[in-house]
Amino acid sequence: MPRILDGNRVRDEIKSELKPRVAALAARGCPPGLAVVLVGHDPASEIYVRNKIKTCHDLGIYSESITPPDSISTEELLAIVAQLNGRPEIHGILVQLPLPPQVDAKRILLAVPPEKDVDGFHPCNVGRLVANLPGPRACTPAGIIELLKRNGIPIAGRRAAVVGRSDIVGKPVAMLLLHEHATVTICHSKTPDLPAVCRQADILVAAIGRAAMVTADFIQPGATVVDVGTNRLDRREDVDRIFRGSPEKLAAFDRRGSVQVGDVNPIDVAATAGAYTPVPGGVGPLTIAMLMANTVAAAEARVA
Repeated sequence: MPRILDGNRVRDEIKSELKPRVAALAARGCPPGLAVVLVGHDPASEIYVRNKIKTCHDLGIYSESITPPDSISTEELLAIVAQLNGRPEIHGILVQLPLPPQVDAKRILLAVPPEKDVDGFHPCNVGRLVANLPGPRACTPAGIIELLKRNGIPIAGRRAAVVGRSDIVGKPVAMLLLHEHATVTICHSKTPDLPAVCRQADILVAAIGRAAMVTADFIQPGATVVDVGTNRLDRREDVDRIFRGSPEKLAAFDRRGSVQVGDVNPIDVAATAGAYTPVPGGVGPLTIAMLMANTVAAAEARVA
C-alpha cells in the first residue's frame, strides 16, 4: 500500500514548534504581526484569508485584514501598502492574489519591502532563493520540502520532475529541490512526451492547474507524488469519469454540487505511487503553516 503524506500532521508539528517562538517574541514586547490585504470578494480568496487569520489567532500572532473594494486603483492600493510598510508592529504584509485587472500586480508586490514579504515573491527574495541565502521562501514550495523531509522521503541524489513553471510554485520548488541535491527537470506545456519525462522521476510534483491531468503513465511505480492542484469539478460526468463511478464521490457531488480534485488522477496515484499527497489534506495545510513561519522569522529578524 502507498504511504499517504498527511499535510495536516506536518502542519500541526510546525505550529507546535512556532508557539514557543511566538511566546518568546511576545515576552520581549514584539509579538509577530501580519497584515493581509484582500481586494474584492473572491470566494476562494475569502476562505483562504479567513484560514490565515484563524491560524494567526491560534498561534498568538497579531493579524489585520484590510478589505478594499474591487474598484480600487493601483495608486490607492500602493498607498495602503505604504502605510503598512511604516508600521513597526506589522512584520509581514501579504497581498492576496489575484488582484482586479485594473491593478498593476507587479507594482504592488514590488512595493512590499523584502523584509516584510512573507510570501517570498519579491525579486530580492527570489534572488536569495536562487543564491541559497537565508530569506523568506514561497510558502507552498517551502511546505512541500517540509512535507518530504518530515516524512523521511530521500531527496539528495533523486530525480525530480516538476510539472508547471509558475513563479509561485513551479520555479521555486524546482530551486528548493535543487538545493537539496536532487536532479531536477522542469516540465511544461511545450515539453515533448511529457508522460515519459515524468515517468523517470523518483519525486513528481504536479502544479499545472488541470484536473487529474497526471495519470498512471506519468508515474514511475513507487515514486513519491506531490499534488499541488486544487480543482473544482462541477459536472457530475467529470466526477464519474475521474473517480470511476465511485458511489462515495458521486454522493458527495450530489450533496454539494462540486467535488475537489488535484492535478493527479486520484485512482491512478493510489495504485502506482509509493507515497503521495491527498487532495484535500496534503500540500494545502502547509501553505498557511509556512506563511506563519515566515512571519515569525520576520519578527525575530526585527528584534535580533
